[in-house]
Amino acid sequence: MDHFGALLEILKAKGSVPLVLHPDAFTAPRGLRLRDGRMLKFPTLDEPSVVEAGADLVKTKSPHLLASGLVASTGEIKRVTDFEKGMPNACLERNGKIEHDPILDDQGVVIHVKGKGLVVVSGCCHAGIINTIHHARSITKIDKVYAVLGGFHLSGPLFEPIIGRTIDELKKIGPEIVVPMHCTGWNAINEFAKEMPEQFVLNSVGTTFIL
Repeated sequence: MDHFGALLEILKAKGSVPLVLHPDAFTAPRGLRLRDGRMLKFPTLDEPSVVEAGADLVKTKSPHLLASGLVASTGEIKRVTDFEKGMPNACLERNGKIEHDPILDDQGVVIHVKGKGLVVVSGCCHAGIINTIHHARSITKIDKVYAVLGGFHLSGPLFEPIIGRTIDELKKIGPEIVVPMHCTGWNAINEFAKEMPEQFVLNSVGTTFIL
């Protein structure tokens, strides 16, 4: 709900293209609950505007094949770990009442690279990167994880306490390449570099990955 700023412009430039998203992506209003009980509202993704811009909507909670079957969106990610709790102050308004928002529309994409294993690419990872990897293995029936890239959402006081546990679990999974990006946060990125030096790859704007 806070990462679609250029979507309409991209759709208008590309013409009619499929847009795969969870049905909850159009839920509104959504935001963060403030200490005084008010909601700090996020921008709203407007369904008619998205369709008008050229999107062929594919609203689904299930995994969906893309790029001639070479890539899959994860669909709704099952939350199975005991430490990845999401954003406790995320909220939405439903039937006039403010309730917790589990951000079920959080997704990633997964690619199976022949002879190497799965490449898991997360978005902002509100489901947790370990949950995302477990889900990717479950839907593909492939256990070997070759690379993990994306935002791991480990920044700030709410999430930094689980940096160590996340790294421990990722070590057990054993990917050969780990690329923590944007919302992973500076402190977490440094911990990944220190704890997984052989797997860690620093990402910056313009970095190209050939897997």
